[in-house]
Amino acid sequence: MSHWGARVGFVLSGVSLVVAGALPVSAATPGTVSMPPVVVKSTSDMRPVTSAPYATGSLDAKTLHLDHASRTIPETLKYEPSVLVQKTAHGQGSPFIRGFTSQRNLFMIDGIRLNNSVFREGPNQYWNTVDPYSLHKVDLVRGPFSTLYGSDAVGGTVNAVTRGVSDLREDSDWDRRLYYRYSSAEESHIARAESIGRFTEDLTLTLGYTFKDFGDLEGGSSVGTQEKTGYDEYDWDAKLEYFFTEDAYLVLAHQSVSIDDAWRTHKTIYGIDWEGLSVGSELQRILDQDRELTYLQFHHLNRDGFAEEIHAGVSYHQQSEERDRLRTRNRHDVQGFDCNTIGAFLTLKSPSPIGTLIYGVEAYHDDVDSFKRALDTDGSIKSTSIQGPVGNDATYDTLGIYIQDEIALSKRFALILGGRYEYIEADADSVEDPVTGDEISVSGDWDDAVATARLLYALNDDRTWTVFAGASQGFRAPNLSDLTRLDSARTDEIETPSPDLDPEHFISYEVGIKAETSRLSGQLAVYHTDIDGMIVRTPTGRVIDEDFEVTKLNGGDGYIQGVELDGRIRLLNALTAFGVLTWQEGEVDTYPSSNAEVVRDTMSRQMPLMGRLGMRWNVIDNVWLEGSCTAAEKTDDLSMRDARDTSRIPPGGTPSYTVYDIRAGWNCTDDLALTLAIENLSDEDYRVHGSGLNEPGRNVILAADWVF
Repeated sequence: MSHWGARVGFVLSGVSLVVAGALPVSAATPGTVSMPPVVVKSTSDMRPVTSAPYATGSLDAKTLHLDHASRTIPETLKYEPSVLVQKTAHGQGSPFIRGFTSQRNLFMIDGIRLNNSVFREGPNQYWNTVDPYSLHKVDLVRGPFSTLYGSDAVGGTVNAVTRGVSDLREDSDWDRRLYYRYSSAEESHIARAESIGRFTEDLTLTLGYTFKDFGDLEGGSSVGTQEKTGYDEYDWDAKLEYFFTEDAYLVLAHQSVSIDDAWRTHKTIYGIDWEGLSVGSELQRILDQDRELTYLQFHHLNRDGFAEEIHAGVSYHQQSEERDRLRTRNRHDVQGFDCNTIGAFLTLKSPSPIGTLIYGVEAYHDDVDSFKRALDTDGSIKSTSIQGPVGNDATYDTLGIYIQDEIALSKRFALILGGRYEYIEADADSVEDPVTGDEISVSGDWDDAVATARLLYALNDDRTWTVFAGASQGFRAPNLSDLTRLDSARTDEIETPSPDLDPEHFISYEVGIKAETSRLSGQLAVYHTDIDGMIVRTPTGRVIDEDFEVTKLNGGDGYIQGVELDGRIRLLNALTAFGVLTWQEGEVDTYPSSNAEVVRDTMSRQMPLMGRLGMRWNVIDNVWLEGSCTAAEKTDDLSMRDARDTSRIPPGGTPSYTVYDIRAGWNCTDDLALTLAIENLSDEDYRVHGSGLNEPGRNVILAADWVF
């Protein structure tokens, strides 16, 4: 076995293992698992679940590609507690994590931010531009984590770890992989071809290509086909990993994603009138999404000297969007943007007399071009606007400096303290004044400092039971979408530029308990998050092009709180029960009308009481069978703006639902694995609260994974 092969499980895609001195990863203890599940957050921190003083989730490749056979990144998280996967369209998914979505959740790819300055308010589609079939695992930390990861890390932080040397089979020099997934409810086909090969003892190349063809989605027994919901997607990725020594290596990687003709139907004539929904009037609203990421990273572990570990990297990220909208036969427009992001980071880990220090600096620079063109009936350009959905000829810069200290107070007791300072600057040269139509410029700069304090205590000597508590601050600086957006919002609304905004602030208090034994694996967490100055939309009283104008203010004070439980218990040697339960409530100040009167209102898209129960039976060593039931209560405690969003939320609220699924898996050989699932056995019509379309009716999913 090569030197890098021996380290898999401790180092994943350049992420180092960092554990409190009081709570080390030890050798297997009777009654415990030999290698605890590991949660990866970025190059800043990685630790076993029971050594993490916060609520976590982790999905490995087998879960992603076979057990769940998830279609998109948002759908990979749908069984996690406190996660509501809203889908405005079949090609657009945006998880709500602990009540927050979009700009208030942070997504990273191998530690690099996907979030940029054009991420828009409310559910958006950008998480869909990451291919789950190119991933080794997905890790989730729930709650604020701005001390390590900066702006946007409020509801939750997700890190997607891409495939590479970690996925090469033991004692293999070259693995080829063919993967296929079929879904009957959308007549979809997903196929991936992949190669992981070792050129020399020190150099490994990973290549992958994924093709996705989604047909129109079939709803339940009464809804039937939801027209214009199909689309195509093409993804490819490459990664070179070179090891100078056992502990020092370079990673050069590239990934490309292209999504073509993904319709947003709920505002068009192709929307559905299920349960009294209003049907839109637009003739078409089609989005194309393209994203490319290239990065170079260096990692050095187990060093002598002041820094035990060094992690450094540079990246170039490009995201493009184009929307083709036909409001009437004579009102046709195309708009979009290009956002090019250069990023760099340096992270160090150092032992010290006062604990284990993790500290570093990261910087990102966005260049944004935005356009909007009105087209004539023959497709020629009739006129060109000053800006597209965001300000044109714009830049956005962030610089963050952070430090975390992990202190062993005793053999069982650890304290984690952290802080961050961040500076943000925005500058948009071409912005349209919504009143005069003139070209104006918008600029601003902000700085912020946040802190965290967390405690972790092991209840027993083998550390299979731990409790945790903490308080963490989060923040989000206004981005270019907040400051300069000129585009549609919810039903019959248009959002206009809001240049005078300040950062939002959050502080979350959390307590919980974790177990990781040979029979039981689970977490229980209770949290309360205070909201200060959240940026909220408010009507102005003006009407622009038949839509009601909304702008933004720092008026949203409030809170969100909840309880989340997930766990698995082995009842018999071959039989395991599992379950997830989420309860949540929240309120925030808002402006329901243009008279500037503040009203305390329910949080938008508040997650209903939801739960999932199931049983898994390992029939024989290579065959398993699973049944589960997912249920959600009716969501009728609506915010005033949700109540007006009648193309997505039925009058009176989103109905309750109960969905039954069965799954089976067969490891035919060491190289070939098959899974078969029948989802929504009763063919029920239902939708996740706030979505723009219904979920699949009865759906047969077949997945095959062949490595040779």
